[in-house]
Amino acid sequence: MITKDRQYRKFEVRVAEEGMIVEGYAATFEQEAVMYEIDGIQYKEVVDMKAFQGAEMHDVVMNFNHDGKPVARTKNGTLEINTDAHGLRIKADLSGTEEGRRLYEEIKGGYIDKMSFAFTVNDEEYSKETRTRRIVSVKRLYDVAAVDIPAYDTTDIFARSFYAAEAEREAAEAVERKKRKLKMLIDLEEANK
Repeated sequence: MITKDRQYRKFEVRVAEEGMIVEGYAATFEQEAVMYEIDGIQYKEVVDMKAFQGAEMHDVVMNFNHDGKPVARTKNGTLEINTDAHGLRIKADLSGTEEGRRLYEEIKGGYIDKMSFAFTVNDEEYSKETRTRRIVSVKRLYDVAAVDIPAYDTTDIFARSFYAAEAEREAAEAVERKKRKLKMLIDLEEANK
């Protein structure tokens, strides 16, 4: 089963003097983001600097909260996506649709200042010690989105599902270790009788 992950990052916006152009980063490289927390244990994620090399990005759309009509698109030239040393950089002309013009005004007014991206993972690594998932390679980039409050976005479940499963696995392993230790103590007591 393939699930689309979503990443939420600060939307670094530059509003152009003319037109309805916005620029920012949908993803930033080598910066830990806490994706899930349970009982004070944080599960983090990092996007590798080379994660988008070779990723399928031929038809990516920009929208609001990963929903609704696209407000820009790579296929028609209203959305440009590039990577630089900082991250996945976007430049979008939002003048082509009513929804885009409305979104532009909300970004310009400071009401919307975060971004997200929807993607599938090609390769990843996980460190049990630091509880950090590293996105090594993205298979496909589906969209970039300006988002309002990502913690309440129902699509956030995709990002959290990986970490919830990891937390459950770690808890089950801890219980098994305790059982084995208890069994060893009981066996040792029996042997010493």
